[in-house]
Amino acid sequence: MTRRRETRKAPQQRALIASTAARLIAEDGISGYAAAKRKAARMLGLPDSVELPDDSAIESELRTRLRLFQDGEQQERLLHLRTIAAEMMTIMQRFNPYLSGSVADGSAGRHAEIDIQLFTDSAKDVEIFLLNSGIDFRHAVPRSDRAEAVLCVDNEGDVVNLVVYPPQEERVTLKTRDGRVRERLRLPAVLELVAAGANV
Repeated sequence: MTRRRETRKAPQQRALIASTAARLIAEDGISGYAAAKRKAARMLGLPDSVELPDDSAIESELRTRLRLFQDGEQQERLLHLRTIAAEMMTIMQRFNPYLSGSVADGSAGRHAEIDIQLFTDSAKDVEIFLLNSGIDFRHAVPRSDRAEAVLCVDNEGDVVNLVVYPPQEERVTLKTRDGRVRERLRLPAVLELVAAGANV
């Protein structure tokens, strides 16, 4: 009987975790779905063994929350971040830049950072280029074993994460934890989105 009751509660718990995690990402600036899910479960007083929702559930809740509570602000913020991304990608063209993450897929909220993937033989080449261009940066810990380095550039309060990968990784299709293909955009596609957003 207890097991049947637990089984019935599982979908409700996952939905509650997804909703709470989306709120934490949208309002508190928690970056990363995994961290938001774990914090949401703790806030809800659920055990560590609770089954967590997949990333698509968080993304769906996040999009709904942004549309309901931050729609005009979110669209303005997204355009702002994509404009910065396009400028940085233009500067970094020699390193084959792709825009990824929430700014690419349109789910960026108030606290979102810009993730730009770069592909080159050595992260040192990127560092030297930034130094020669007078662009200040700091190092951050890569979120993936595939990335060679993450160089963070502060653009007047907006963070641009330059995630450096070896050249062969450019052909690899990156997926989310729940198996969905991660969206990534080349500069022409980002410029189209900026133009479309500016004309709305």
